[in-house]
Amino acid sequence: MANLSVRKIDNETLARLRARAAQHGVSVEEEARQIIQEAVSAPERLGDLAVRVFGHQYGVEMELPQRGVHEPMDFSA
Repeated sequence: MANLSVRKIDNETLARLRARAAQHGVSVEEEARQIIQEAVSAPERLGDLAVRVFGHQYGVEMELPQRGVHEPMDFSA
């Protein structure tokens, strides 16, 4: 694993980082790692978000309506 040093963090930012780490019950270093990992991770896909929010484990059961076959459009005119 690589190491990263961050210099010139103002006191207010460091205090907020310490408070956030305490809320999550982790060290300041671990909190910083989690923040960085979240910031550079791939964004959540919309479908994954929908399943997470509206999935079966939350009591939501959805049935999608059946779709008919569409005829292709005629552009020859």
